[in-house]
Amino acid sequence: MAAVCCSGDWLLTSCSQYLTAVNIRESREAFVFDCAKAEQEPKETETENKSDGGGSEEKGSDRILACTISASGKYAALTDDNKRLILFCTQPSWQCISTRWVVRRCTSLVFSQAEDELFVADKSGDVYSFSVLEPQKQGELKLGHLSMLLAVTLSPDDKYIVTADRDEKIRVSFRRSPYNIQAFCLGHKEFVSGLLVPAGHPEWLLSGSGDGTLKLWHYETGKRLQSFDLKQLGFSQSSETDTEKLQRFAVSRIISSPDGQHVAVQCERFPCIQLFEVEDGSGGLLTPTKKLALPHAPWDITFDHQGRLWVLLQNEDTSVLLYTRSQEHWQNDSESADLQRVTEALHTQWDVFKDSVGVDSCFKHLYKVNFDNMASYLQKKQERLQQQGQKEGKKRTGGNGLQSNGAAKKSKKENKSEPLPPNCC
Repeated sequence: MAAVCCSGDWLLTSCSQYLTAVNIRESREAFVFDCAKAEQEPKETETENKSDGGGSEEKGSDRILACTISASGKYAALTDDNKRLILFCTQPSWQCISTRWVVRRCTSLVFSQAEDELFVADKSGDVYSFSVLEPQKQGELKLGHLSMLLAVTLSPDDKYIVTADRDEKIRVSFRRSPYNIQAFCLGHKEFVSGLLVPAGHPEWLLSGSGDGTLKLWHYETGKRLQSFDLKQLGFSQSSETDTEKLQRFAVSRIISSPDGQHVAVQCERFPCIQLFEVEDGSGGLLTPTKKLALPHAPWDITFDHQGRLWVLLQNEDTSVLLYTRSQEHWQNDSESADLQRVTEALHTQWDVFKDSVGVDSCFKHLYKVNFDNMASYLQKKQERLQQQGQKEGKKRTGGNGLQSNGAAKKSKKENKSEPLPPNCC
């Protein structure tokens, strides 16, 4: 799978083992980082991780699992299948400033708004904090869930850590004392696949799930404000054969424009993007406005600092689309010089992307498995009743069609006690 994110002047893409950073404002050479050439884990560190219960004997690959960039665009980070956490500084030029190791493979990364900490969520349900200002300092365990974490984010004031797991739970914890839980946001019926505190609305939380819904919360109280069933907004695959399975889809990305007026939602496998607009007024909520039809299924989407929507597509000829809002409409800006610059940079890296075209969903193994064992139970019950009936029949007939000794004696006794007919006297 490929991913894209944007902050400041940089547009980041990750796919396979490569991170590519393109400057969208200036004609500068793209920065490309190959995780296969990254620092290898020292044996003593590897031994310590295994003794902590987090290591495994299997050797990981160099595939990037998650990447992120800070709000100012000054820092970027990635984590890979070899459990490396790599921190970059982008100013004045890109350079790797540290390579650290996590205990378990990670699923989500986020910088604090102050850009002094990097929070890492892993597959075992733990969140670790790594210092940005002390890039060689090891991570500190902050909190834990009982199931796999899929997303982590922070409130705009860095007061709360918001985490989402495979068991449909969203937890809001205090950053300074994560053992203190402020609230739970409960209501999803499948794993929570994405979280976002939209720009301009610090009290809101948007969440997407494998149940195909988008929900809006007041996260400090855990109150649900809105819920959208995306099937009702046109995300449907009923034309396919196995409708029960194909109707299941997850929200793969939720993003908001810098001014907080627009929200874009992407669902896996669908060649379209659903747009929402924030209603006017202090009590305004979200309103679905437009669905952008795409020529191919997207890998990922992001907004830049100008409020333009970038779409990374699974197609070599049209790998990137750029949408701008003009006169109350979203339009495909195919003539943009920034788009041409990004397209040229990614075209040279297409060999990296092509192996991820059409790859199965990364969410398909996260769905609940429902066991309908009623039919099996009824069948076994019927077989058991038949066996009991056969056993009772054998007991009545002695097992071979003849009367048992007890039954024969009882029959003789009954015959002796019968009175003789009157004619015999």
